[in-house]
Amino acid sequence: MKSVLILYYSRQGNTAAMAHSIARGVESVAGCEAKLRTVPEVSTVCEAVEDTIPASGAPYVSLEDLKHCAALALGSPGRFGNMAAPLKYFWEQTSSLWLAGALIDKPAAVFTSTSSLHGGQESTLLSMMLPLLHHGMVILGLPYSNADLISTQSGGAPYGATHVSGGDSKRPLSDEEKRLCTALGKRLAIMATKL
Repeated sequence: MKSVLILYYSRQGNTAAMAHSIARGVESVAGCEAKLRTVPEVSTVCEAVEDTIPASGAPYVSLEDLKHCAALALGSPGRFGNMAAPLKYFWEQTSSLWLAGALIDKPAAVFTSTSSLHGGQESTLLSMMLPLLHHGMVILGLPYSNADLISTQSGGAPYGATHVSGGDSKRPLSDEEKRLCTALGKRLAIMATKL
């Protein structure tokens, strides 16, 4: 069974909803299973520590989760055109995997949610690709053979799946956004079986 790690950070629940749609796509491929993981908040108070298990949602990711996955989907809300600090902080702790070459040639994809269509979605996706490229991963996007990518009035980009959550962050995923997330998960799982 190929394990596809879906690693995300979500404050309002939108990126988590995308992760679940991506998981459906992963699990539509025979021999593949989705493994949902998240990261803890980053505290501005040095003495503060998070519980080792979150109160709800996906468990926290470990370096072992990354080391043993067959593929990775990485998701974050957009923060001024960049990935959220908790996710970036986690990647800054992965030097041991980089030194071992543990992620080389594994397929990876990215996804994001922002409040507006012009909220830095594509630059956020690109920011998440940078550590993956440094780790030697093979980056996958969404090809335009996905008809929703051309016709969507909400989220979606060739660089990865996106969602427009609205100014109050309460807009649910549109049907197009759900299908694009599912398509991204399916493509990632198929590539995991081929590489």
